[in-house]
Amino acid sequence: MATDTPGKVLIAADGLHAHYGLSHVLHGVSLRVAPGETVGLLGRNGMGKTTLLRTLLGLKRASLGTVTIRGRDVTRARPDRIALLGIGYVPEGRQIFPNLSVRENLLMAARPSVDDTRREPWTLERVLATFPRLRERLGHGGQQLSGGEQQMLAIGRALMTNPAAIILDEATEGLAPLVVREIWRIIATIRATGIAALLVDRNFRAVLANTDRCVVMEKGRVVLEGASRALTGDQGALERYLGV
Repeated sequence: MATDTPGKVLIAADGLHAHYGLSHVLHGVSLRVAPGETVGLLGRNGMGKTTLLRTLLGLKRASLGTVTIRGRDVTRARPDRIALLGIGYVPEGRQIFPNLSVRENLLMAARPSVDDTRREPWTLERVLATFPRLRERLGHGGQQLSGGEQQMLAIGRALMTNPAAIILDEATEGLAPLVVREIWRIIATIRATGIAALLVDRNFRAVLANTDRCVVMEKGRVVLEGASRALTGDQGALERYLGV
């Protein structure tokens, strides 16, 4: 079991293995996210990134290894218990509630921060100021929104939980270029507030530009990690592991 203290490590994975039936997907993955740190998770499709995120969140049970949040072992904890420790989640595919209005999608997630912090809280008004498009559609049902608006709603909903860390899986997938730029602007805004983040996105250059550190996965293993600025200049590694 990891012995990290909450002040030094917010999210920690140690030696994680995960299976889907006979398929061995994660092979001894270890990962750290410190308070206020933004970490990118890179790799080609099918390398285990989403499985790792789901295992951290309790949505997938680890076969071996441990997950700790704020120094607490949550390897066998339910997803709702992990969320209550201050972990927000923006899943691939958004998964908003289509029959609820924008306002209802946001308010149903609202809760105070678990941290004793002076950080400005994420209220409905603050989320709407960050996402002006959502203000214009407060009474619309989730199914009436465009893909970009649904993604903004998914991010806003996660922020309404006042998380210590937010996990984003493919935040810009399938969106128009103009909306993609807006999403990256919002991610930069979140980063500036001091919320920790762990993010996956196919645009590895955007990930490198908007993170402190990156972890690269290949075939369910961590094969490279380091400061994002240093990895940006390592063209050989990018070619080897990301195929660019």
